[in-house]
Amino acid sequence: MSAIDQVFSTLKAQNKKAFMPFVTAGFPSLDFTAKVLKELSDRGSSLCELGIPYSDPIADGPVIQASYTAALDNKIKLSQILETAGQTLPSLKCPVVSMVSYAIIYRQGLENYIAKAKAAGIAGAIVPDLLVEEAAALSEICRREDFSLIQLVTPTTSPDRAIRIAETSTGFLYYVSVTGITGERTVLPPELVDNVGWLKERTDLPICIGFGISKPEHVRMVKPVCDGVIVGSAIVKRTAEVGAKPEAQVITEIGDYAASLIDALDE
Repeated sequence: MSAIDQVFSTLKAQNKKAFMPFVTAGFPSLDFTAKVLKELSDRGSSLCELGIPYSDPIADGPVIQASYTAALDNKIKLSQILETAGQTLPSLKCPVVSMVSYAIIYRQGLENYIAKAKAAGIAGAIVPDLLVEEAAALSEICRREDFSLIQLVTPTTSPDRAIRIAETSTGFLYYVSVTGITGERTVLPPELVDNVGWLKERTDLPICIGFGISKPEHVRMVKPVCDGVIVGSAIVKRTAEVGAKPEAQVITEIGDYAASLIDALDE
């Protein structure tokens, strides 16, 4: 059983849902990344998602794109990210998965990337640009290495395709709540609950909802039908306040914000 499988098994036994915050690696620095991951873990996050900066991000909105650009402008390298992960992740109370472009994995070599990520303590990869038609090789390696391969299902994914994506995924499925890019939303689409409910009847994988989740009321809306929520842009937006505010204050405010969403999940 992988680390991700264990998390969802434990949560299910406790009748709880997963809270998964997103952090951009190296924004505004790798030292900050390490500190905020620890804060989010200590505040009760079930998993954390570590975004690997990429020059052509897939579906990321302006907030996360800007964080990726800033990290790349600071010459952040994958090797440095993995080194920081290796120093930080063993002390966390929750597993960490990487949000990483397939282009990065492919350039590193599939076996090589997974070996390096595992050595750094990373438990899985969310790969937003991996087509299901091209997923077999990576899926096979991930299953063999007990390394979760998390793929995305969107509102425009056909039913047959959604089932195929579930068949090549492990750990959990990432359900995109809205058509479009990441970012905070005022409201979520009313058909979201029905769409996720349909998918849950066709896979045993946990389903976590992301894109646009930013408020306790969003959490309350989706928690009856999902196994967890993913929050990204709202956390990265707060991270961008470093400089205008002291770093320690920003980390505390991010922790307070995460705690408010976890409270909504646990109501």
